[in-house]
Formats: sequence, structure tokens, C-alpha cells
Amino acid sequence: MGNADEHGSANGSENGNDGGGTEGAVSGGGSDEATGSEGIGDDGGGNDETGDGTYFARLVDREALASYLEAELGSVDDYDVRHHQEGHSNETLFVTWGARELVVRRPPPGEIADTAHDVLREYRVIDALQGTDARIPKTVLASEDEDVMGSDFYVMERVEGDVPREAEPDRFAIAEYRQQVGEELVDALCEIHAVDVEAVGLDEFGYPDGYTERQVERWGKQYAWAMEVTIDERPLPGLDAVGEWLDANCPAEYPHTLVHGDYKLDNVIYAPGVPPKLVSVFDWELSTLGDPRADVGWMLSYWRDSGDPDPAIPELTATFMERAGYPTRGELVDRYEQRSGTDFEHQRFYRALAVYKLGALGEMFFRRYLEGNSDDPMYPLMDERVPALVDRARGIIEGEEPL
Repeated sequence: MGNADEHGSANGSENGNDGGGTEGAVSGGGSDEATGSEGIGDDGGGNDETGDGTYFARLVDREALASYLEAELGSVDDYDVRHHQEGHSNETLFVTWGARELVVRRPPPGEIADTAHDVLREYRVIDALQGTDARIPKTVLASEDEDVMGSDFYVMERVEGDVPREAEPDRFAIAEYRQQVGEELVDALCEIHAVDVEAVGLDEFGYPDGYTERQVERWGKQYAWAMEVTIDERPLPGLDAVGEWLDANCPAEYPHTLVHGDYKLDNVIYAPGVPPKLVSVFDWELSTLGDPRADVGWMLSYWRDSGDPDPAIPELTATFMERAGYPTRGELVDRYEQRSGTDFEHQRFYRALAVYKLGALGEMFFRRYLEGNSDDPMYPLMDERVPALVDRARGIIEGEEPL
């Protein structure tokens, strides 16, 4: 997925570590067994472009990885590597190393790991958070030795559980547990925002001043980049008005905290069993120092209330939280305010910004489809889905989608 860089350039490349978006930002799936990174979807051969193992071979040299792990962790008899297909940004491999189940994260083959694909940046934040209240996987190793994987990479322990993507786990299907699913989601976010970044060595991890203003500018430029091509197919009525409103209503002051950048229900893992316990947050590629309310707005953009209109992107929108027992968006906000001590002021701005951002990502998908740069069956659907997202952002601004 395309992001703008730190300075808001709009080139359609996959970069930006200022809370932009990753391909996982527009994602769906099922209620998956978790990985410590993303929900299960591996077939042992990977997301293979040719069907003959070529892509998997580009991802990992099994012998080189085994030699590295043996040198670092000791020799074992049981070794296996599998490609996890669910994610669309950094690549994820599941590794069995003796009795240990590990996850390896690396950039896609051929990508320069300098921004959104900078896995060592992702490792840095996860490693810094070890020992804090933040719910993160246990880090194991990190390496810049490109002779092993052809890129930088890092290793963490695999976390077992469920990623609620499209359907709720059956064991959560009672009102008490549904309430706890939402509460755990909020509580884990509060813990991230409460991290003392100076104490953990992340005080220079980003540029919180101007963060929110840059978000508005970034996604406006990404729309402009995409529409260099897409405007010939169809207009986006109301887009300029939404962008102008966001620019005029951007909060001048906001708290400065660690932010995740892509915080939502399908980027967290709930432990096996009951009651629901959120045990890990993954996909830290877009983490930085910024405005915590932007994380809240992004989380809420994926959370549906009973009575909401049909989703703008039904193919990628979970709706199970509309069922009785799940907290409403307003209740999630109430809990966030109580637990964090931060008021969710300017709620229309943050919620509209999240949907505006989601639409920009979709519009970039659509450009890539029109240019013949992707055969993803979801991309042509953005012809109709992005106008629906723009209209949703307008509706939030005008109070048609209540908190």
C-alpha cells in the first residue's frame, strides 16, 4: 500500500513512518489463529507469483536461515519454515526451531527497507517495549546481515490465539465476553499511549509536533497522486470539501505519545480460552511519536454499531461487533477517556480523518489497477468503494454517523 513519506510527498511508494497506512490498513479475513504478527494464512509455499515456489525462494534461503539460527540459538533436530500469506506489507515467515515457534519479519523482496518496510525500526519499538505494560511479542533476534535473508530481518516469538478479522471466535459469543473484547482492545491502546518514551529510549522515535497537520496534508497529496489517473474513470464528489474541512478543523494542540499507526481489531491477538484476554499487538510498522487521538479515530473507523448503514467496503468490513453485548463506539471512547485520562476531543475530526485516509489508500489501489500494476480482485472495486468512503467522511463531519 502506498504511503506518503515523513514530509508528505505523494509518490505512491510504500513509505512513511508517521502513522500513515499499510496495506493491512484495508484488510479483512476470518477469525484467524494468531502468529505474533498476523493471522494465519500460510500454505507452506508462500504467496507464490508462479506457483512453483519461486516467490518463497526469494523470501528465504532455508539453509542460510538455519545456519544463522543455529549460530545464535543452538542446533536443533526439528526445523521448518512456512510463509504466512495474510499480510500485505512486510513479509512474515513462521519458523519451527526445535521446540520453539518463531516469527521472522522481513521486507518484500526487492524493496528498500528505509521507511514503511524498515523492519529494524519495527523491531526497535517492539524491543524497547519489552518489560513495559504494552502487549507485544517477545523479541528474539535482529540482523542486518543480508547474506542470510537478502535483507534486514528480525525474529520474535510466535503468540498463539485468535485475530478476530471477519468473525468472532465462537467462545466469545456471549454478552459478557463481547463486552470484554472491546474493553481489552481499548485497554491495550491506553497502555501503548501511556509508555514513557524517554524511559524506554524512544524519545527520538518520531516528530510529534505537527503530526496531525501532516496527516491531513499527506492523505490529500496521496489522493492527488492517485487521481492523476483515476479522475479519467470517475470523479470523487465531495472530496475537496472533506479535505478543506479537515484542514480548517485540524486541532492545533494535542497530547504527544507513542502511537501505533494502524490500531484496530484485526491487528491484535486474543489468547486461547475465556474470558477474552488481548495478549499481543502487532503490525508496528507505522508506529511513531504523534497524536494518540488519531489511533482512537482509526480504531473507531473499523468498529460498527448496531443500526449503522451498510459498510462502504463490505468485502473488507467485519460487522460482528454490531451484535448484542459488544460496546458501542461511544462506550469505547468512554473507557478510553477513563483509562487514559485523555479526552477524545474533536471526535468528528479524528473519525473523518481516519475514513479520509482509508479512502486515499483505496484510491491508490484503484490507480494501480488502472495502470495494470496489480491483479488483486479487490482493487477494481475501489471504483465504487472510494466514493462511498468519501461520502462516509462527509457524513461523519455533518453528524450523520454518530459516535
